[in-house]
Amino acid sequence: MSTVTLRPWQRAAFDLFRAGDDPDFLAVATPGAGKTTFALACARATLADERRRLVVVAPTSHLKIQWSLAAHRMGLQLDPDWAPGQGLARDVHGLVTTYQQVAMPASADALRGLAADALVILDEVHHAGDERAWGDGIQRAFELAAKRLSLSGTPFRSDSARIPFVRYDVTAEGDLAHADYTYGYADALRDGGVVRPVYFPRVDGQMEWSTPSGDVLRASFADELVRDQVSARLRTALSLDGDWLPTVLGQAHDRLRRIRRDQRDAGGLVIATDQEHAQGIARLLRNRLDTTADVVVSDDPQASRKIAEFAHNDRPWLVAVRMVSEGVDIPRLRVGVYSTTTSTELFFRQAVGRFVRWQAGRTSQKAYVYVPDDPRLRHHAFQIAEARRHVLRPPGEQSDDLAEHGELDAQVHPDDMAEQLSLFSVVSATATGIAFHAVTEDGVHHFGPDHFDAEPDPPTPDFDDDPMLAIDLPDVPTEAGLVSWSSLSVAEQKDDLRTRNADLAKRLVDMTGWGHARVQGELNQLAGVSKVASATIDQLERRLRYGESWLRRLKRS
Repeated sequence: MSTVTLRPWQRAAFDLFRAGDDPDFLAVATPGAGKTTFALACARATLADERRRLVVVAPTSHLKIQWSLAAHRMGLQLDPDWAPGQGLARDVHGLVTTYQQVAMPASADALRGLAADALVILDEVHHAGDERAWGDGIQRAFELAAKRLSLSGTPFRSDSARIPFVRYDVTAEGDLAHADYTYGYADALRDGGVVRPVYFPRVDGQMEWSTPSGDVLRASFADELVRDQVSARLRTALSLDGDWLPTVLGQAHDRLRRIRRDQRDAGGLVIATDQEHAQGIARLLRNRLDTTADVVVSDDPQASRKIAEFAHNDRPWLVAVRMVSEGVDIPRLRVGVYSTTTSTELFFRQAVGRFVRWQAGRTSQKAYVYVPDDPRLRHHAFQIAEARRHVLRPPGEQSDDLAEHGELDAQVHPDDMAEQLSLFSVVSATATGIAFHAVTEDGVHHFGPDHFDAEPDPPTPDFDDDPMLAIDLPDVPTEAGLVSWSSLSVAEQKDDLRTRNADLAKRLVDMTGWGHARVQGELNQLAGVSKVASATIDQLERRLRYGESWLRRLKRS
């Protein structure tokens, strides 16, 4: 038995989940609020009621590791290396996989059996709608589960196919996912000690580019353009060939240096358009600003390791494409540059969510995300900023009233056809000024950064002092019994044991002259192991002992 202290929203959502009879539950909570802790508390209580498996589906491979480590801290063991055909070890409570893996027919079929009568957690469930095959895989794999807990960092709509296990409300804007519990950014700021206030320095500019027809256009972000040229203007501003991006990077770096005077490990994140763009931004930071930057791209096999290292070191900048747009926990991020042509509200909110994570023990924790003053991004930023101003403005101050921007998301235009892109070229891009804007009933007001530096921080209550937020959670045994406590998770211990077993097998191959498969088969037979991938810690340790004994005998002879 152990006691876990939850935040007020987590406790309220936990009680609602536990009291419900419906097999499906959707919790929408702002990034940084603690969805993982809430979900794992629900999982531990559910598994304590009746022995059943736990399956977690995450958006990326890196998040599989994060879920596995978080589950370990909550007394649950998840296998992040599971693959179809290898079974599941008896000393884990379940597994964590990705939406992409579930979409594979072999994986969906294997999970259908493993997840029957299980508890399934679908993290950032809107990803199940990214591709038709992903939704089909989720449906097949988990329709027999006893309970499905879906999580999302922001409300989402169904623009085409509906996502399995999600209920929808029909609205004028489309079919909106029906959440059983919602905890927004304003709620989190009001509670205090949950998320940071985020500010949006928005930078205008003069952009000049040539169109596929050969015309040269010049516009600022304040100019109205036809739909086809809205994306072209943004792409011009973010180009490595102009001066807009280097100027904004310089302003963001100056802001980060000031913050690092008080918080030495404060970090910055640039979200780039693609891998070539990310590498170019890193060169700009290095050559123009004389600062280092780590680059993380999806096809780098070391990407997860780089993100984990950046989360715990004190290097100033990380440049990434999409890998850290969602779910990745790097609480030291304080400054961001939104330098991607992706302009949907869902992606923007998830990206901003990387900067809101609260760090206990610190006083001022304001975060700043520099964005192009593109009307679509301006609209998204206004919505978040309005929630912040509504909570943090001094008493008696007039309420802000956001300007309506119409159907700005209708201007979200796919990057032009390949033949159009080949004819598109950047002529110039210059940043013309930075401003912190607020929209009130009296119009648009422009403020310098000092105005918002003076805005108060949210309160920092001590949730640990409230006994109503503490819950007692029974220990949950695996099929092999209770797992003895270790600072390392079962998955981490197995990684080490498998590496040591593999190294030992290589030495035995050299000593015996046998083939690798024969040596591995002999070790499995000696230790009573059918597959190394599904072996328990005890079995891997026994296999290692038998192998070391075999090696000693060979050396003596």
